[in-house]
Amino acid sequence: MSDQKKLDGIRERIDLLDVQIQDLINQRAAAAKDVASIKLEEDKDAFFYRPEREAAILRLVKKRNKGPMSDEDMARLFREIMSACLALEQPMKIAFLGPEGTFTQSAALKHFGHSVITIPMASISDIFRDVESGTANYGVVPVENSTEGVINHTLDMFLNSPMQICGDVMLRIHHHLLSMSPDLKSIKRVFSHQQSLAQCRLWLDRNLPHAEQITVGSNAEAARLAKSEPESAAIAGEMAAEIYQLKGLATNIEDEPDNTTRFLIIGKQRTLPSGVDKTTLLCATRNVAGGLSSLLNPLSKHGISMSRIE
Repeated sequence: MSDQKKLDGIRERIDLLDVQIQDLINQRAAAAKDVASIKLEEDKDAFFYRPEREAAILRLVKKRNKGPMSDEDMARLFREIMSACLALEQPMKIAFLGPEGTFTQSAALKHFGHSVITIPMASISDIFRDVESGTANYGVVPVENSTEGVINHTLDMFLNSPMQICGDVMLRIHHHLLSMSPDLKSIKRVFSHQQSLAQCRLWLDRNLPHAEQITVGSNAEAARLAKSEPESAAIAGEMAAEIYQLKGLATNIEDEPDNTTRFLIIGKQRTLPSGVDKTTLLCATRNVAGGLSSLLNPLSKHGISMSRIE
């Protein structure tokens, strides 16, 4: 058999598999609509998105995966299928720290898939208020970075908010230097969020020591300014580069190669256990000797290990 005939045979098999895959996806979508109908009959205000159910499904997807696709790639495909099926039940609105093109938006799409409506908000407090009011179903807020530490404003919001943590997202952060200018020599200003400037401090000192560093509200805002101002650049991600059509003068300029930011998913519903979970506790004690010890002793007594204390 010639190589061409072998290729034709493989392509024909792929076409048949595509038909089966498409049919099965539509069957899954129809089942999702049936679930929605049953839920609405029981409760007109029912929650369609169940974080613990989705987490359990994705763990099973990875567990039964036999390759050649990686576990993460397979989970990403299933995430998008679930996102599209959920949108048939009820398209979700997700508030994120805007404007368009921020890492928070990337985290929202990574967690919920692309079949949601993302709503840019001006501040973390606005995200909390939007979810509390019901304008958005869920919100995505940054909580800590592996290089720069905790985002205090996010933690402070939980002191006076009824919002629940419904999940978290770990996002590998790659910073790029974006500009309309042709090269580094012409750059006199660099716009970025204060966290991003700090995460790229060493690179900036080596490569742009004379450029003014200007802090703005978000990396996407930095990209917008770099688009309109000559001799300027922005530190931002790939999404911002695409939205604002900026050229990448340098890629992956973060000082730490494993630079990662953790984001929280906030919502009104209390999330049930999925089998592999984290618990976040907000505690208070009187200002007395041994107060902190009295809070921590029960954790030690019951063999509970903390991943972080703030």
